[in-house]
Amino acid sequence: MQEAKPIEAFRGYVRGASRRNCRLLLVALFACAAGQGSGLLAGDLAARPGDAGAARIVIDKSAHRLTLWRGGRAFKTYQVALGRGGLAPKSRQGDDLVPEGSYRIDGRNAQSAYHRALHVSYPNAADLARARKLGVRPGGDIMIHGLPNGYGWLGPVHRFRDWTRGCIAVTDDEIEELWRLVPAGTPVEIRP
Repeated sequence: MQEAKPIEAFRGYVRGASRRNCRLLLVALFACAAGQGSGLLAGDLAARPGDAGAARIVIDKSAHRLTLWRGGRAFKTYQVALGRGGLAPKSRQGDDLVPEGSYRIDGRNAQSAYHRALHVSYPNAADLARARKLGVRPGGDIMIHGLPNGYGWLGPVHRFRDWTRGCIAVTDDEIEELWRLVPAGTPVEIRP
């Protein structure tokens, strides 16, 4: 899967929005502008430059939640937007679904069209075998990323609707924090 142009990623987001959802977006934008929306769940501790990194990432698709783990304990949680194809597991290139399984952070892109991006090692051996059995390409370029460049002002509003091409999206501030806390090689478990 190739990284879509940022504006294309939002076309479906805007097209599918009802009047009620548009009003909710406006209210959320004003709340964020007033400093009311941090995008983090209550009880999260602010990361500091000297903090130890994450030992593991767990993404729970049904809860739209990404959790960082260290020392057997969850220490940071983020709400996320997912692939616009729904909650089913990814099976082929272009299905706009987020994969499920065990992966690693195997790369970083500071020049991403989506602020910053952490590359997830999809497809793994099981994904490749499944795609081969189905006679399809498995896809790739699954990332944990921020918002499209120039749209960072949306902040947590982007989570009102799943809009990615199969990636996991957080706010720009959150990807900056993840960039600091998640070293290369960190295991990633993506659950249904």
